[in-house]
Amino acid sequence: MNTCKKHPHAIETRQALLDLQPNSNNVEGEVGTLTTWKYDENAIREALVSMIIIDELTFKFVEGEGFRKFMRAICPKFKIPSRWTISRDCYLVYVEERSKLKSYLKRNCQRVSLTTDTWTSLQRINYMCITAHFIDNDWKLHKKIINFCPITSHKGDAIGRAIETCLLEWGLDKIFTITVDNASSNDIAISYLKKKLANWGVTVSNSDYLHMRCMAHIVNLVVMDGLKDVGESVLKVRNAVRYIRSSPARLKKFKECVEYEKIDGKSSLCLDVPTRWNSTYLMLNIAQKYERAFERYESQEPMFRLELGENGVPDFHDWSECRKMAEMLSHFYELTLRISGSRYITSNMFFGEISDLAFILNQWVDSTNVEVKNMGDRMKKKFDKYWGDIDKMNKLIYFATVLDPRDKFEYMEFQFCQMHGEEKGEQLFQKVKSSLIDLFNEYKKMYQTDCEQISDNTSSQLSSGSGSIINLKPKLYLKHHYKKQKLEKNGGLDSKTELEVYLNEAIQEDKEDFDLLKWWKINSERFPILGKMARDILAVPVSTVASENAFSTGGRVLDPFRSSLTPRIVEALICAQDWTRSSNCPINVEEDLEELEKFEEGM
Repeated sequence: MNTCKKHPHAIETRQALLDLQPNSNNVEGEVGTLTTWKYDENAIREALVSMIIIDELTFKFVEGEGFRKFMRAICPKFKIPSRWTISRDCYLVYVEERSKLKSYLKRNCQRVSLTTDTWTSLQRINYMCITAHFIDNDWKLHKKIINFCPITSHKGDAIGRAIETCLLEWGLDKIFTITVDNASSNDIAISYLKKKLANWGVTVSNSDYLHMRCMAHIVNLVVMDGLKDVGESVLKVRNAVRYIRSSPARLKKFKECVEYEKIDGKSSLCLDVPTRWNSTYLMLNIAQKYERAFERYESQEPMFRLELGENGVPDFHDWSECRKMAEMLSHFYELTLRISGSRYITSNMFFGEISDLAFILNQWVDSTNVEVKNMGDRMKKKFDKYWGDIDKMNKLIYFATVLDPRDKFEYMEFQFCQMHGEEKGEQLFQKVKSSLIDLFNEYKKMYQTDCEQISDNTSSQLSSGSGSIINLKPKLYLKHHYKKQKLEKNGGLDSKTELEVYLNEAIQEDKEDFDLLKWWKINSERFPILGKMARDILAVPVSTVASENAFSTGGRVLDPFRSSLTPRIVEALICAQDWTRSSNCPINVEEDLEELEKFEEGM
């Protein structure tokens, strides 16, 4: 009776298997964790569905001959589900995870900052991705895709309505910022949403800080303006690289030249896309390392000079110009990588990056080299269009710097003076300081503590004559009366005390392992109002890379071999992948060329 499987009180008589789980942290010396394992068909099926979602596999994968052979070898008892069953299971995972995330946002979220962008798939369907960024109650930064759905058009009203519908479905109304690129339709969408948020009565500073422009997009516009008239030297290098990469035989001979010249370089030549400046940087940066190899190739391959022409082969002057160009573009390339990070706070770095960029551009404008000066002039003009006027910028970028205890107001005034001159710089600095105090006062009103509310109620009772003073201890009454007199005497400046205390404290040492969120987690009890501000402001993303990265996933999910997926399934797969995979996965904005070289060597 007890061993009968269908008996409700059956006892499991089979012995569990011992299983040694490897240490996830890969620490040397630690063996792992010893656990027990039993065959569980449901658990295996859940793991299979998770693999399909996270690794972006097709539903048909489960019906493949190779997978079935693999399963027969490791677990022949497992009944492999059909692709239709797997597709339903994937959607159920999406529904379940969505419900979990919804309740998590309700419990652990203060205000949400959004990034959004649109993309056209190979099905010719316009998709819009909305990503939510927030810091939870435990001071951990989160990035979650909350919407990946078709949109009727790229017009501003349509985008605004789609975002509004998404927010209503998720029950999110406390929106702090929305980061978008510089398309004019996005300006219309933001205006539409400002009205809606005002109607909901949840705005901060009348939504003055709602619109955040994507920094990566502005940097791209600045560099593209500078590269409009690409120098003749860059064109020569581009043609030389194109010639060598045009056939395997030429590439093989070039590698022999590299080995003969004993050049220690593992990167292979890459050809740029003229409309993508970062690819131009990579091309120049790699090609200039092989200057001697190009010279040797030219001496051994007569067709090289014949096809490119007498004046088409790069000479010493061309290589020096390309080195200079690569060095100039490296500032922008590294900046783009830094602001596109997904695992650390970037909003506190924003103003420092802008001021450094302004300093570099001013040096180029004053350069004696004509090409550098012209390039600097074009870039500076575009730079001033977006970041030259403080009133057109979102002041949260300055507030984020102040909320970094390593910076505060330490050298912000100096930065303004360097960018705009002494007189104007001082005025702008005072304007930022005043705006920060106003925002702090607004947060003070929004997040009054229970003690302050009780104190206000007691004060109103005493002033109106209601209530009995006898019930209060004399020292508490006198203390309250003293505080009230002091507050009136100081003209109500007591509300700024917390901000002043924070600013008057010594700045923290700038260490490499400094954790900004950890510092605020520890000190939020001392600065409760500033802690609320920091939690909102430091979560503001400065680029739309988080949303654009979802389109890379979308491009892999909707590949030419499975282009018939419905938008509902596409959304389920992309969102479920984002919610279920490990949260510490960084976003790669560039292809790892060195890793590809290692693969090639291994082959």
